Amino acid sequence: MELDIAQEAQRLSQMTVVELRERHAEVVGEECRSRHKDFLRKRILWRLQANASGGLSERARQRAEELANDADLRLTPPRPRTADDGTHAVTGTVGKSREPVGPLPGTLLRREYKGRTVQVMVLDKGFEFEGKVYRSLTAIAEAVTGAHWNGMAFFGLRANGGKP
Repeated sequence: MELDIAQEAQRLSQMTVVELRERHAEVVGEECRSRHKDFLRKRILWRLQANASGGLSERARQRAEELANDADLRLTPPRPRTADDGTHAVTGTVGKSREPVGPLPGTLLRREYKGRTVQVMVLDKGFEFEGKVYRSLTAIAEAVTGAHWNGMAFFGLRANGGKP
Protein backbone atom coordinates (compact mmCIF):
# COMPACT_ATOMS: atom_id res chain seq x y z
CA MET A 1 0.00 0.00 0.00
CA GLU A 2 1.49 3.32 -1.09
CA LEU A 3 1.20 6.33 1.22
CA ASP A 4 -0.75 9.33 -0.10
CA ILE A 5 0.53 12.22 2.07
CA ALA A 6 -2.02 14.76 0.81
CA GLN A 7 -4.93 12.43 1.55
CA GLU A 8 -3.52 11.55 4.98
CA ALA A 9 -2.94 15.24 5.80
CA GLN A 10 -6.56 16.00 4.85
CA ARG A 11 -7.81 13.18 7.07
CA LEU A 12 -5.66 14.37 10.00
CA SER A 13 -6.85 17.98 9.63
CA GLN A 14 -10.42 16.85 10.33
CA MET A 15 -9.53 14.99 13.56
CA THR A 16 -9.96 16.28 17.08
CA VAL A 17 -7.06 16.49 19.52
CA VAL A 18 -8.15 13.28 21.24
CA GLU A 19 -8.30 11.45 17.90
CA LEU A 20 -4.90 12.85 16.89
CA ARG A 21 -3.38 11.67 20.17
CA GLU A 22 -4.82 8.17 19.59
CA ARG A 23 -3.51 8.14 16.01
CA HIS A 24 -0.11 9.30 17.26
CA ALA A 25 0.03 6.41 19.73
CA GLU A 26 -0.86 4.01 16.90
CA VAL A 27 1.72 5.33 14.44
CA VAL A 28 4.61 6.23 16.76
CA GLY A 29 4.08 3.51 19.33
CA GLU A 30 4.05 5.79 22.35
CA GLU A 31 1.74 8.32 23.94
CA CYS A 32 2.33 12.02 23.36
CA ARG A 33 1.75 14.62 26.07
CA SER A 34 1.16 17.41 23.55
CA ARG A 35 -2.32 18.73 22.82
CA HIS A 36 -1.19 20.99 19.98
CA LYS A 37 -3.02 19.95 16.80
CA ASP A 38 -0.42 21.15 14.30
CA PHE A 39 2.42 19.50 16.20
CA LEU A 40 0.54 16.20 16.38
CA ARG A 41 -0.36 16.29 12.68
CA LYS A 42 3.24 17.03 11.65
CA ARG A 43 4.65 14.37 13.93
CA ILE A 44 2.22 11.73 12.63
CA LEU A 45 2.88 12.63 8.98
CA TRP A 46 6.64 12.61 9.57
CA ARG A 47 6.49 9.13 11.12
CA LEU A 48 4.26 7.80 8.34
CA GLN A 49 6.72 9.10 5.75
CA ALA A 50 9.69 7.68 7.65
CA ASN A 51 7.99 4.28 7.89
CA ALA A 52 7.10 4.33 4.19
CA SER A 53 10.59 5.31 3.04
CA GLY A 54 12.48 3.07 5.41
CA GLY A 55 13.60 5.67 7.94
CA LEU A 56 17.17 6.87 8.41
CA SER A 57 20.15 5.56 6.51
CA GLU A 58 22.61 3.41 8.44
CA ARG A 59 25.17 6.23 8.38
CA ALA A 60 22.67 8.74 9.79
CA ARG A 61 21.60 6.25 12.46
CA GLN A 62 25.24 5.74 13.56
CA ARG A 63 25.86 9.49 13.71
CA ALA A 64 22.73 9.96 15.79
CA GLU A 65 23.97 7.30 18.22
CA GLU A 66 27.33 9.07 18.51
CA LEU A 67 25.63 12.37 19.26
CA ALA A 68 23.31 10.74 21.79
CA ASN A 69 26.26 9.17 23.61
CA ASP A 70 27.90 12.59 23.96
CA ALA A 71 24.71 14.38 25.06
CA ASP A 72 23.96 15.30 28.65
CA LEU A 73 21.27 13.08 30.05
CA ARG A 74 18.23 14.33 31.89
CA LEU A 75 18.65 13.34 35.52
CA THR A 76 15.10 13.96 36.69
CA PRO A 77 12.05 12.42 35.05
CA PRO A 78 9.18 14.60 33.83
CA ARG A 79 6.49 15.36 36.39
CA PRO A 80 3.74 12.76 36.38
CA ARG A 81 0.32 13.89 35.27
CA THR A 82 -2.35 13.18 37.83
CA ALA A 83 -5.35 13.90 35.62
CA ASP A 84 -5.84 12.00 32.35
CA ASP A 85 -9.08 13.69 31.36
CA GLY A 86 -7.46 16.62 29.60
CA THR A 87 -7.34 18.91 32.62
CA HIS A 88 -4.05 20.27 33.86
CA ALA A 89 -3.07 19.24 37.35
CA VAL A 90 -1.08 21.61 39.54
CA THR A 91 1.42 19.66 41.59
CA GLY A 92 3.47 22.46 43.13
CA THR A 93 3.03 25.94 44.45
CA VAL A 94 2.12 28.69 42.04
CA GLY A 95 4.17 31.44 43.61
CA LYS A 96 5.75 32.63 46.79
CA SER A 97 3.74 34.38 49.42
CA ARG A 98 5.25 37.83 49.77
CA GLU A 99 5.05 40.56 52.32
CA PRO A 100 3.34 43.75 51.18
CA VAL A 101 5.74 45.77 49.04
CA GLY A 102 4.92 49.19 50.42
CA PRO A 103 3.54 50.75 53.57
CA LEU A 104 0.09 49.76 54.81
CA PRO A 105 -2.96 51.90 54.02
CA GLY A 106 -3.45 54.69 56.55
CA THR A 107 0.28 55.32 56.96
CA LEU A 108 1.38 58.95 56.77
CA LEU A 109 4.75 59.38 55.05
CA ARG A 110 6.69 62.56 55.73
CA ARG A 111 9.91 63.85 54.24
CA GLU A 112 11.79 67.13 54.11
CA TYR A 113 12.93 68.12 50.63
CA LYS A 114 14.72 71.44 50.01
CA GLY A 115 13.07 73.13 52.99
CA ARG A 116 9.62 71.80 52.08
CA THR A 117 7.71 69.19 54.10
CA VAL A 118 6.24 66.53 51.84
CA GLN A 119 3.36 64.55 53.41
CA VAL A 120 1.74 61.56 51.70
CA MET A 121 -1.19 59.47 52.94
CA VAL A 122 -1.12 55.79 51.87
CA LEU A 123 -4.53 54.72 50.53
CA ASP A 124 -5.91 51.27 49.68
CA LYS A 125 -5.26 51.95 46.01
CA GLY A 126 -2.74 54.71 45.58
CA PHE A 127 -1.28 57.63 47.51
CA GLU A 128 -2.72 61.05 48.31
CA PHE A 129 -0.47 64.10 48.03
CA GLU A 130 -1.75 67.69 48.21
CA GLY A 131 -5.36 66.60 47.54
CA LYS A 132 -4.49 64.55 44.45
CA VAL A 133 -4.35 60.72 44.25
CA TYR A 134 -1.26 59.20 42.61
CA ARG A 135 -0.75 55.59 41.57
CA SER A 136 2.79 55.33 42.96
CA LEU A 137 5.30 56.93 45.27
CA THR A 138 7.57 57.34 42.27
CA ALA A 139 5.00 59.62 40.61
CA ILE A 140 4.87 61.76 43.76
CA ALA A 141 8.67 61.91 43.99
CA GLU A 142 8.81 63.09 40.38
CA ALA A 143 6.11 65.70 41.01
CA VAL A 144 8.05 67.05 44.02
CA THR A 145 11.56 67.01 42.55
CA GLY A 146 10.90 67.39 38.83
CA ALA A 147 13.25 64.43 38.21
CA HIS A 148 12.85 60.68 38.14
CA TRP A 149 13.25 59.12 41.59
CA ASN A 150 12.49 55.71 42.98
CA GLY A 151 9.56 56.46 45.30
CA MET A 152 10.60 53.96 47.95
CA ALA A 153 14.10 55.45 48.04
CA PHE A 154 12.80 59.03 48.07
CA PHE A 155 10.71 58.35 51.19
CA GLY A 156 13.43 56.25 52.86
CA LEU A 157 11.47 52.98 52.69
CA ARG A 158 14.19 50.77 51.18
CA ALA A 159 15.65 47.98 53.30
CA ASN A 160 19.12 49.53 52.99
CA GLY A 161 18.03 52.74 54.68
CA GLY A 162 16.86 54.58 51.58
CA LYS A 163 20.25 54.64 49.90
CA PRO A 164 20.04 54.03 46.12
